[in-house]
Amino acid sequence: MSTFTFAPALGWPAGIVIVVVMAALAVVEIVQYVRRRSVRPVGDTDETAGSCIRRVLMLLLVAVMALTPSTATATTSRAVSATDVVIATDITGSMAVDDAQYGSDETMSRLDAAKLAIEDLTRLYANSSFAAVSFGATGNLDVPLTPDTGAIDTWAQALTTEPTSTSAGSSLDAGLDTLITTLKSIRDEHPDDRIILYFITDGEQTSPTSPRTFSTLRDYLTDSCVIGVGSEAGGKIPAVTSGGQTTGEYVKDPSTGEDGISKLDVAEIKELADELSGSYILLGPSATVDNTEVAQQSSKWRVTSTARERIRTSPIVWPFAIALAVLLAWELGVWIATSRRLL
Repeated sequence: MSTFTFAPALGWPAGIVIVVVMAALAVVEIVQYVRRRSVRPVGDTDETAGSCIRRVLMLLLVAVMALTPSTATATTSRAVSATDVVIATDITGSMAVDDAQYGSDETMSRLDAAKLAIEDLTRLYANSSFAAVSFGATGNLDVPLTPDTGAIDTWAQALTTEPTSTSAGSSLDAGLDTLITTLKSIRDEHPDDRIILYFITDGEQTSPTSPRTFSTLRDYLTDSCVIGVGSEAGGKIPAVTSGGQTTGEYVKDPSTGEDGISKLDVAEIKELADELSGSYILLGPSATVDNTEVAQQSSKWRVTSTARERIRTSPIVWPFAIALAVLLAWELGVWIATSRRLL
């Protein structure tokens, strides 16, 4: 249902000033007309009562138009809050260690366990959009935000650990800059969406520099979960070629010259989850994405639809503008006729 209202196009302060000025000019016009009539005989002046009324009406029309008469109509819009899932996966050399388990006693590489976790994530978050980030020596946005879960599954299956020749040790914050850029872009483009981050890593930090805090990501996230892969017992790190193949050799520990041992760093994973204000899980023989709190998390962040009522105003100035144009044309015609008469 529509209602009549005023919605000044120039704002209420400017609208009120114009109304006051036009009203004052209208009063002045009436007072001057009355005074001229009182001191001059009828017919001794060109101004008639019609001229006075016409000019007063023009001033009043300008005042009304300054207030912008409008109709206000209540409309209901439906805002859809979708879920955007960002998956960040560690692909440093330690992710090739064969000490991970995923829902069984079978041992696999940490990266293979991560791939199974990603497959479950895309299944749990039906009707959601996904973005994929991998990080090793640097971070990369491999798949921009897309509703195509098949693209994410294909990306996951194609993941390989970075070549040993280019590896500079494990640094958890290698993908931080990429995550900041990706999450900010998603938040800016989809302000009503829920953004969930899943960070898959073994938690190992071998870089000599301390990692930067992940707390800067909180501004963009609705929820997060760090998924730990590997074992605390650890294992040897296979040497990997540029083609993603193992050579049968192992990465040496430069401090001892012996085969290096990589272990799941539970303390680092807990600290990372704390920085993100999120949760964490450790994958193992009885723990998968499908049977841990991640499953509950996915059911919590469903696509929702919320009705919002808004008021839409539609200006109706045109009738007053037409009336003003007619009065101005009339005034101009009278002025031309009077000017010719005086020549």
